[in-house]
Amino acid sequence: MTNDQGHLMIKTALHAGRIMIENGSEVARVSDTIRRIALNAGYPDSKVYVTITGIMMSVSGEENAQIEPVTTRSIDLEKITQVNDLSRHFAAHKITLAEFDQRLTDLDRHPRYFPVWLQLVSAGLVSGTLEVVFRGNYPDFLVSCIIGLIGWGVFYEVNRLAKVRFLSEFLAAAVIGILAILTVKYHLGTSADDIIIGSVMPLVPGVPLTNAVRDILAGDLVSGIARGMEALMSAIAIGSGIAMILQAV
Repeated sequence: MTNDQGHLMIKTALHAGRIMIENGSEVARVSDTIRRIALNAGYPDSKVYVTITGIMMSVSGEENAQIEPVTTRSIDLEKITQVNDLSRHFAAHKITLAEFDQRLTDLDRHPRYFPVWLQLVSAGLVSGTLEVVFRGNYPDFLVSCIIGLIGWGVFYEVNRLAKVRFLSEFLAAAVIGILAILTVKYHLGTSADDIIIGSVMPLVPGVPLTNAVRDILAGDLVSGIARGMEALMSAIAIGSGIAMILQAV
């Protein structure tokens, strides 16, 4: 294997790993995907170290390891699936290594996020449905849908402008708390607690918390603890926003 091909393989593998970490994949899956890419490219002796903030990789015959930083994290399981599909196509020799890298670049450059209106509608339906599931309060179903939709809209816009997830969650939770109290005050809802419980559900960091447990059980203690702290900070931000409003009224 030539040095140029080795550099391209490492670049492609790190690129794939970064996309997966950024979009919510667990560390074990990322490590496995990177090793498979290296193996299918003719480098069976690759060494990979993955955390949620960066990936380090080296292969036999290369002088230095290369590092790929991970600066942003969100949840987009579709992009993880697409990276895995591209890896399988490369393993089946349906695409070359250069084509693999180019498709990863296209995937990174043109993210296929769901449109904002669909995210808002989904957040509203999730809020109302879970309010009924957890609290059994059918009269507040529609109110929870509307407030959950508004809360997600606040989270989306603040996150887009400030790019600070914890601030977005705090402000969205505060808005949800205010609206829940106002709806009960003006007799549009019956229980502020039930409405709040349902409306904050789209903000709850369920996937990061699940991945934290999976990483710890798989032995990736550094990433597991880091993900757990990230999920805990999100929970604290949401709880603080609600608590501030409830304390003020």
